[in-house]
Amino acid sequence: MTSASEAVVARARVRGPFPLLGPAFVASIAYVDPGNFATNIAAGSKYGYLLVWVLLASNLMAMLIQYLSAKSGIATGATLPELCRTHFSQPTVTGLWLQAEIVAIATDVAEVLGGALALKLLFGLPLVAGGVVTAVVAFVLLGVQGRGHRPFETAIVGLLAVILVGFLYSLVAGGVDPMSVAEGAVPRFSGSESLLIAAGMLGATVMPHAIYLHGALTNERYVADTAEQRSALLRSQRVDVVTAMSLAGLVNLAMLVIAARLFFGREPAVDTIEKAHERLNSALGPTAALLFALALLASGLASSSVGTFAGQIIMQGFLRRRVPLLVRRLVTLSPALLVLALGVDTTQALVISQVVLSFGIAFALVPLVLLTRRVDVMGTLVNRQVTTVVASLVAAVIIVMNVILLVFTALA
Repeated sequence: MTSASEAVVARARVRGPFPLLGPAFVASIAYVDPGNFATNIAAGSKYGYLLVWVLLASNLMAMLIQYLSAKSGIATGATLPELCRTHFSQPTVTGLWLQAEIVAIATDVAEVLGGALALKLLFGLPLVAGGVVTAVVAFVLLGVQGRGHRPFETAIVGLLAVILVGFLYSLVAGGVDPMSVAEGAVPRFSGSESLLIAAGMLGATVMPHAIYLHGALTNERYVADTAEQRSALLRSQRVDVVTAMSLAGLVNLAMLVIAARLFFGREPAVDTIEKAHERLNSALGPTAALLFALALLASGLASSSVGTFAGQIIMQGFLRRRVPLLVRRLVTLSPALLVLALGVDTTQALVISQVVLSFGIAFALVPLVLLTRRVDVMGTLVNRQVTTVVASLVAAVIIVMNVILLVFTALA
């Protein structure tokens, strides 16, 4: 083990896990991307507090899933796509890679659309131009990673703080109804459309590309040669995951609560992000509207850079090929710019992109569960039986929910 790595682990023992925090915060930005804005606003404005329970359940799922992803990286020194390539058949790997690329495109659509919308709200910039600016700035932000993990993590955490402050301000200014929030924690639906939005919320909260990414963030940053060192790192990552996912969950809950309190049952209906911005301005004042737009911009920029990074991990892991970041950025950017150029309803496009992501979760989660339960893969960090059972139930819930969604959509 390198002296630098020994020093990091030593600091973790002396001062707690805080020197090792960071990877989960990078992954967590995927949980507050522009798709979350669209799905949470749609859920709150159409159904009030009805789907609060979906956010709570999704956030708990996210904690478990990201923990398993981080653990796989610490235990094996490999990313999830690399583990799939090593332990699964070639046809399976090819299929997983193809769907992962579709997920990456859907992710980029949400992120670029969100950034473009924010720039339109802030500066009146045309959507297509805003999409290009978002992609370029996000690409530059990703370049910060070349200077080391900490500068990139610091930039991402700073953008996460902008998002958090923006929604906490509106939450405090608009007020909270604790009883209604508590009632919304009881699982239930109200028709097939609420199920569609719930699936979108699930896809926006539990992000497939974050599952692929997290293991890379831990195995590239830390070196652990012994079982004791790996266990020490894993303990720090539990704190990292719980802290980061809790903050992301708070942001998502704030989005839904604000929409439920200010938009639900009022005319005209708030069915787009632009209308949500207008309503915030009229209900809470220009400061709330400005912070909302800034939060949306921060979300688009941060999540776009993280998404591009995840795309590199996906291709390199499944295919053993590295594509120049600029080339990959152009390929995944094209569908998003096409959506903007065609004048498609941006909020609806964001919701649909999250539904696509929801279908992709199982293809990342099932391999993760299968691999982390194997002693020959994980060694001493293999899942306990109860962990595997809970993770399997999470995967089953996601798969069943998507099958039901598919049936409802086909019958509609």
